Amino acid sequence: MSEKVIHATDADFDSTVLQSSEPVLVDFWAEWCGPCKMIAPALDELAETYDGKAKIAKVNVDHNRSTAMKYHVRSIPMLLLFKDGQVQATQIGAVGKAQLAQMIDKAL
Repeated sequence: MSEKVIHATDADFDSTVLQSSEPVLVDFWAEWCGPCKMIAPALDELAETYDGKAKIAKVNVDHNRSTAMKYHVRSIPMLLLFKDGQVQATQIGAVGKAQLAQMIDKAL
């Protein structure tokens, strides 16, 4: 796992994600979610690739229910791309690294 991936919580979501000067791709996930584990290596690679330009954050929905509820997370993995505190793009379900990179590129 990349140390560049941020683990956001209910307590620090605003400061980590919404107030970020860079776009942030947030992965809403859970330990028991197979597809979430499938995309984790791609997210790690993207965190390295976009270091200094965009951030990758993960929110464990089992431990951070209020943030998950706020963004209407009903199925996981659900990825939201935030820029300037606003949701710019949404992706539900596991997708490839290239598709995730496209989401980030559009926000840059």
